[in-house]
Amino acid sequence: MRRGSPSKGFLVLGEIRSGCLHSATLELTSKARLLADNLGIEVSTLLMYSEIDTEPETLVHYGADRVLCVRDDRLSLFDQEVHSKILCRIIEEIDPEMVLAPATTSGRTIMPAVAAMLGTGLTADCTELEIDPDTGLLLQTRPAIGGNIMATIKTPERRPQMATVRPRTFAIPAPNPDRRGRVTAMTFTDQCFESRIKPLGHERFQEDDVNIQDRDIIVSGGKGMKKEDKFSLLRELAGLLDGGVGASRAAVDNKWIGYSHQVGLSGKVVAPKVYFAVGISGSVQHLAGMQTAELVVAINKDPEAPIFRVADIGLCGDLFDIVPRVIEGIRAREGVSG
Repeated sequence: MRRGSPSKGFLVLGEIRSGCLHSATLELTSKARLLADNLGIEVSTLLMYSEIDTEPETLVHYGADRVLCVRDDRLSLFDQEVHSKILCRIIEEIDPEMVLAPATTSGRTIMPAVAAMLGTGLTADCTELEIDPDTGLLLQTRPAIGGNIMATIKTPERRPQMATVRPRTFAIPAPNPDRRGRVTAMTFTDQCFESRIKPLGHERFQEDDVNIQDRDIIVSGGKGMKKEDKFSLLRELAGLLDGGVGASRAAVDNKWIGYSHQVGLSGKVVAPKVYFAVGISGSVQHLAGMQTAELVVAINKDPEAPIFRVADIGLCGDLFDIVPRVIEGIRAREGVSG
């Protein structure tokens, strides 16, 4: 879709999982609000669902001027074809200047399809969004070349400008209950719900009960853990900190822990407040998945390990000596018995 009419605002693709509004929806709506204020344009947030635990008006308090609701029982199970067609129809109808979606599994599945259907571009996995003060274009920044550089991408010719954003990239502000907006129910023909995919059901993966992307603290283990049962040490530390357990690709390839815990370019991208890298050397692929953590604590016996270059706190030594002492210190401070 070539550049045409003047800017008509932001559209944020919201995400609902098992009836629960995902925090990334609040995060992107509030970020879009900040960007839209620079241009004097509106923010719309789209929700597609069969049921939801939150009043759609809530998104108005986080910056949406309009909440578009597509409620239909046929949306109870995720179907990439159906969700893509609906999003595409809405974009064609309201003609937004920019479309944002969380870089979650569903966002990463829907947005490339929609970009192809519209003939526009897509910048995936952004970690920063800004408005170019001279052109009003969306500046979409993301890691490139294995995380070694940060690339800022513009879409000057095609519309809409589309980007997916890694969850937990931006802080969620406090809601403003005094904001006013509107909620619009939208309906679509049966043709929109036709699909070559036939979802049979939804079953939660046991190891994925706790999504590490939603954790403020992550304790990750790498090849230095040596064997599967040693991860119990990390689970103990994570449990004391109310955190999640992550892993490098090497640990997952050795089948010491499931893939849902893998952090890195080929796994999950995380941005916790605190990231413990235990026995992880720090390959560029792993760093690309965690380098936006607010605080990195590295534990490794190799003083030359690349992980120390991004660590805020580096503990050089045997992890099987250091981690138990950290656990012991936390237990003593919190008055928790072992």
